[in-house]
Amino acid sequence: MTDYRAAYEAATGHPVPPEAAGLDALFAKISAGEPLPPRGQQAVDAGLTAHSLNDAKEAPAVFHYYQWVLAHYFADGQLNELSAKLIGMAFTAANIFQTELPQPLTLNPWQIAAMANYPLATTKAVVVENNGVFVLLHTLHPTWPLIDQGGNDFQKAYVGLMQQLVARGLRLAYLGDLDSEGIRIADTLLGALPRDAAPDFLSLQTPQRVLQWITDRGRVDAGRTGDRRISDSTLQTELATIRFSGKFVEQEQLLSEYEVLIGDWLKE
Repeated sequence: MTDYRAAYEAATGHPVPPEAAGLDALFAKISAGEPLPPRGQQAVDAGLTAHSLNDAKEAPAVFHYYQWVLAHYFADGQLNELSAKLIGMAFTAANIFQTELPQPLTLNPWQIAAMANYPLATTKAVVVENNGVFVLLHTLHPTWPLIDQGGNDFQKAYVGLMQQLVARGLRLAYLGDLDSEGIRIADTLLGALPRDAAPDFLSLQTPQRVLQWITDRGRVDAGRTGDRRISDSTLQTELATIRFSGKFVEQEQLLSEYEVLIGDWLKE
């Protein structure tokens, strides 16, 4: 196996940070041509935070080392990874509408009005905040009804279609990052939906589970656990847990739990 760390240190004069040790297994998979999950999941599987391999500001030394190895040892296109970049301006979902079109389906703002009475393929769906987790869950469970929230994206067309779906009887459950911004995003979306959507919406990401996940998997970061103005009382409780502990949990860390929770909820 190539000693990437020794090569990097010899060439750059910079030490490889200890937290980058988990990248050895990732580089081995790339070299073998193995299929990889989205990059955020790769980072978490290597013991890093989700943005470490995408954002130079998240962990600069790790990011520089990772990019250096890619540039010097792997050809363009050699990374066989699922992309978290979803095309479309408004709404991306899988198995929500009755259609023979390949899934996931992405609708632009000009299509939204035409979907108001389009037949639905399900009575329940799970909204997933993170693009990469949405893509990976769909790949692992291609028949599941999933909706990509796409992070901090509340375009009028997206919100309007979500309101239409709930008005038509579609039950929505939500799963997002367990940090201050993730709770704010959940609160913003929930606030745009009818009041009677709340029980289903928060049936998977409950305060009890948030406490357990934060206790078992939380990582300390004051920048991601600050205060936010939250309207829903249940989400206020979840934010209080995050703020009191000073810890956050990313969606990529909870994939195995998600698979069980979502599968059971869809069967109820």
